[in-house]
Amino acid sequence: MLLINTAGKKYIINDPSKSFHCTDGMFTSDDLSKAKPGDTVKTNTGKAYHVIDKSFIDEYKKIKRGPQVIPRKDIGLIITECGLNKGSVIIESGAGSGATGSFLAKMCKKVYSYEIREDFAKTVKGNILKLGLKNYKLYIADAKDGFKEKDVDAVILDLPDPWELIQVAKKSLKIGGFLVSYSPTIPQTMDFVQGLDSSFMHFKTSEIIERKWEVKLRKVRPMSQSIGHSGFLSFARRIK
Repeated sequence: MLLINTAGKKYIINDPSKSFHCTDGMFTSDDLSKAKPGDTVKTNTGKAYHVIDKSFIDEYKKIKRGPQVIPRKDIGLIITECGLNKGSVIIESGAGSGATGSFLAKMCKKVYSYEIREDFAKTVKGNILKLGLKNYKLYIADAKDGFKEKDVDAVILDLPDPWELIQVAKKSLKIGGFLVSYSPTIPQTMDFVQGLDSSFMHFKTSEIIERKWEVKLRKVRPMSQSIGHSGFLSFARRIK
């Protein structure tokens, strides 16, 4: 279950048979075990929280993060541009903390992830376990040595030198499959696009800027802090 208050503060309750302590006090095991979606429970200090069913996104926001992850705004563009769905098979490299792979594994048929750093891989394994993902397979390996899978729908590269993986990705992509590169700088983006051979058609490079707004009665304006640049996404498609 998920407990959420009107300010947006929330807590995931995995075991309602036990009391839960938080900054607003304590929820008793008696109250939690009896609570159903739509109910309201209070801490011992009188703070009220609404009871709702938790979803994947609630668990996802709580995963452990190490290296910089691809934000959800950019994952959304990857999903829509590549038409990813429940039948899609994906390769990603590198895995980082597993944030992108985990999100894609929730909606796709299979995700194969390659990560060279064992410390990052340890974080990924913990997050896979936490999210209960059975279709996310992690390899601790150098992707430059090649991918094991063939005829996949998409290969997603989140690496300092994605142009080095173009030929490796080509061997695993089906004809019509998508190659996606995520890079924080323009020189990396340029080198990736220029490194594509005639087997690929580069059809898009985009940057997604997200700006949140404050909406309070007639006080409506952009938030003073917004998510600006995160990275450039380049999309190519294997045509032969």
